[in-house]
Amino acid sequence: MPNLKDLKNRIASVKSTRKITKAMQMVAAAKLRRAQEAAEASRPYTERFNAVMGQLAASVGGSDSAPKLLSGTGSDQVQLLIVMTAERGLCGGFNGNIAKLAKTHAQKLIAAGKTVKIITVGKKGRDAIKRELGAHFVDHIDMSGVKRLGYLNAQDIAKNVLARFDENEFDVATIFFARFENVVTQHPTAQQIIPARFDVAEDAETTLYDYEPSEEEILADLLPRGVATALFSALLENAASEQGARMSAMDNATRNAGDMIDQLTIEFNRSRQAVITNELIEIISGAEAL
Repeated sequence: MPNLKDLKNRIASVKSTRKITKAMQMVAAAKLRRAQEAAEASRPYTERFNAVMGQLAASVGGSDSAPKLLSGTGSDQVQLLIVMTAERGLCGGFNGNIAKLAKTHAQKLIAAGKTVKIITVGKKGRDAIKRELGAHFVDHIDMSGVKRLGYLNAQDIAKNVLARFDENEFDVATIFFARFENVVTQHPTAQQIIPARFDVAEDAETTLYDYEPSEEEILADLLPRGVATALFSALLENAASEQGARMSAMDNATRNAGDMIDQLTIEFNRSRQAVITNELIEIISGAEAL
């Protein structure tokens, strides 16, 4: 049984930890607001861009003149997985859930006889999957020096991916990230970006347009931007999800620290009362002996 000094030191230690987790929660809450606004502001543009691209892609169909980014290589043998996670931990299951989805997808592809290549964006994703899939790594993109996400960050990643596609290093590219819903809910998501896939809503406009230049030329120019747009949207969703997960995790840690302090305080009071009782018994026993 720990003595009074040990209990006192432990209570002080847990109180210090609670101060840290509370401060981290407040910082995450402040960052979450900006990250959430950025993610939500990007969604209308991304949705409208995909709708326009979907209509163009539908008009081109399976034409032989369709851009390679739309039609693909004609094979799905070599798969590139772009795993996007955070550079830091202490955010609950945020990083682990994305890594788990990517590992499951990779293992299914390997079992099907496909060749898997992996690019990691963020240190935590690399650390989570390198033990099982380290042999499949082809590149890592360090985002630790980025203070504020911008479209240029997504463009740099897109240039890397597109250069590899032009060199015929892979046939299909899929990104893994967490789509932000709210502070406690972030959905791990897999999205294919090469060849491009666009979901056209059933109630979408059916107006026919004449394009100048042709649909194929417009797509050839816009599809690389579409890859960068998808990556940028994923980065923004990830940033908001990370802060939401961290805020929730630090709130839980603060609550747990408070519960532990209460339990340790009760144990400390009981131990102190036992010590006082023993001392009184010794004094009374000594007085009676005299």
